[in-house]
Amino acid sequence: MTTYDHGTREAGAPPPLPAAAPPIAPDASGGSRLARAWRGRPEDPRWARPALWALLAVTTVLYLWSLGASGYANQFYSAAVQAGSESWKAFFFGSSDAANSITVDKPPAALWPMALSVRAFGLSSWAILIPEALMGVATVGVLYAAVRRRFSAAAGLIAGGALAVTPVAALMFRFNNPDALLCLLMVAAVYCVLRALEDARTKWLVLAGICFGLGFLTKTLQAWLILPPLAVVYAVCAPARLGRRIGQLLLAGLAMVISGGWWVAIVELWPASSRPYIGGSQNNSFLELTFGYNGLGRINGNETGSVGGGGARGGGGGGGGMWGETGIGRLFGSDMGGQIAWLLPAAFILLVAGVWLTWRARRTDARRAAFLVWGGALLMTFATFSFMSGIFHQYYNIALAPYIAAIVGMGATMLWERRQAGGRVGIAAAVVLAVTVAVTAWWSYVLLGRSADWHPWLRRAVLIAGLAAAIGLLFAARLGRTLALGVAALGLAAALAGPVAYTLNTVETPKSGSIITAGPTVSGGMGGGPGGGRPGGGRMGGPPGMPGGQQGQGQGQGQGQQGMPGGNPGGGFPGGGRPQLKGNGNGNAQGQGRQGQGRNGQRGMFPGAMGEGGRRGMGGGMGGLLNGAQVNAKVKAKLEKNADDYTWVAAAIGSQNAASYQLATQDPVMAIGGFNGSDPSPTLAGFKEYVKQGKIHYFLSSGTGMGGGPGRGGNGTSSKITTWIEATYKKVTVGGTTLYDLTQKKSSS
Repeated sequence: MTTYDHGTREAGAPPPLPAAAPPIAPDASGGSRLARAWRGRPEDPRWARPALWALLAVTTVLYLWSLGASGYANQFYSAAVQAGSESWKAFFFGSSDAANSITVDKPPAALWPMALSVRAFGLSSWAILIPEALMGVATVGVLYAAVRRRFSAAAGLIAGGALAVTPVAALMFRFNNPDALLCLLMVAAVYCVLRALEDARTKWLVLAGICFGLGFLTKTLQAWLILPPLAVVYAVCAPARLGRRIGQLLLAGLAMVISGGWWVAIVELWPASSRPYIGGSQNNSFLELTFGYNGLGRINGNETGSVGGGGARGGGGGGGGMWGETGIGRLFGSDMGGQIAWLLPAAFILLVAGVWLTWRARRTDARRAAFLVWGGALLMTFATFSFMSGIFHQYYNIALAPYIAAIVGMGATMLWERRQAGGRVGIAAAVVLAVTVAVTAWWSYVLLGRSADWHPWLRRAVLIAGLAAAIGLLFAARLGRTLALGVAALGLAAALAGPVAYTLNTVETPKSGSIITAGPTVSGGMGGGPGGGRPGGGRMGGPPGMPGGQQGQGQGQGQGQQGMPGGNPGGGFPGGGRPQLKGNGNGNAQGQGRQGQGRNGQRGMFPGAMGEGGRRGMGGGMGGLLNGAQVNAKVKAKLEKNADDYTWVAAAIGSQNAASYQLATQDPVMAIGGFNGSDPSPTLAGFKEYVKQGKIHYFLSSGTGMGGGPGRGGNGTSSKITTWIEATYKKVTVGGTTLYDLTQKKSSS
């Protein structure tokens, strides 16, 4: 006999839900714990726990498959990892080099696991990326546990599986940006809040606060996007007196401040003269970085020191800017849809359905609280990403992946259970479930159609299977258990086929650079080939010589109208000239300005940049703002000669350029101006003093100088340094790369 715990039902309300699954009780027996780890809950079907282990095993293989092919991935962070593996001071601050000239433009928590791995196993692609992949597996496991506590094992498995095959999740759990750790911490924080909502135990709320604090040390204020809905849900729904609820929230807030603020306090109190410059800031302040470039600047577009010099704003309702159109449809667009939006319409439908089915439940109902927590996190993140006018990259969408997956798992299984209730509610549940499957299949058809030449049979198969499953779900109650389960499996397969295909494409394609995307090239958007994508669909790769890297050949002849200020010849940004690329599939690329040809029609952002699987076709030379340089063997040997006599073997404009040479030589290379080349570090006077003291051997030229130019923000420090060097020191060319020997001045004649 089914039991209920919702009290008296009002007229017109949906029938009460079955009582929520009881939480797992602690077991004092070590042997029983081991058995439970394999078997799961006593009330679970026998297949549930083995299915979980299978899910985690498949996820592990998926995220580790051919992982080393991406080389050093984002060299900006890989160089900081290498520095942290050599210097504990660089480890603590998140410095770009072991000599501690400047930090990355994020707090360092995401670098710490990778740096420890490199310390243990040596510098390699695998040592850097394996921690990220394991974070992905852990995130899937924690998400399963969070959903399973109050829903069925099937709900947890659907949620975990949906997360594992979300293209942007597979992308970022195989990459070395901070987003992997942030995603894990956010899922862990939600898990802790849900545990606290069960019986109002303060311990779990404090642990959630610690997760948010560590999230702040990973990617600053983005970690706190979901704080408001979670706090409100706890304040309203927790099974405790109001005064106790408020006190618990304050205690959790204190835990968050301490776990995230200790590092900030040390950095702000540390004498600036004996620590690295805070990258991304204009005043050498982490607080300024937090609330400016990485904070409000991301919302309103006023990002001093950013690409374009700040103020690249988009309008509030479909306005455009350097980072794409803003508005409610942003995440469904060509650039974003294939990354995250496969199950987004389903999540919205199922969120409404889940809240409706639990609406009449008592205030402390755990199932309704779960929908409100996951739904609040989804809506808050979705709204922020849709309307923010500052820097916004496709891979940011990994933040949405666990929220979407959780709601899909919970909502789909709840509707499946309720379809058997009979009456109007049972019919309504069957109809909503069928509509959800049909909409998801149609939307997958649309998304797959954006890559019309890529497995064209798949979108037709998905649409046919999805519509067939939707029709079957309408009559599932009359089909018998076995046939009904077959229909449900068909619907699930149709819903996940598109993201699975995108994910497999992502896994088999090496990724490198600062901006990467999942999946194949899409019309009107970005490609997802080697090196990821760029606005307009162009791609760039990373430097050769990396583990798993591929040497390419090509010629850059871009003629961008507004090139990278003082940067690579013809290196146009969005809004300027946009050279196109031609790749022959063997790593050969030719950039020919705006009129160039590109494989599959992709357009690039920089001149003669990277082709399909290729690298910059110069014999050496500097890379660009978003990608590293190709390091010529002769240049590497020259930098390494007498390297121990200098603090920095070289200096270069921009962190990506410096990172390439640092990773090649494993010696410190100073990144003048930080990531964008626009940070006022070091000052011209400070750089002159370093040179006078013999601390820097070479300056790696980027043509006419990259940073600090018009439209780049900052105060032009990088350009001033470049101009002084070019006027003062002897130029030498090695393997196609221009160097300035800072120990040899030009002759006075």
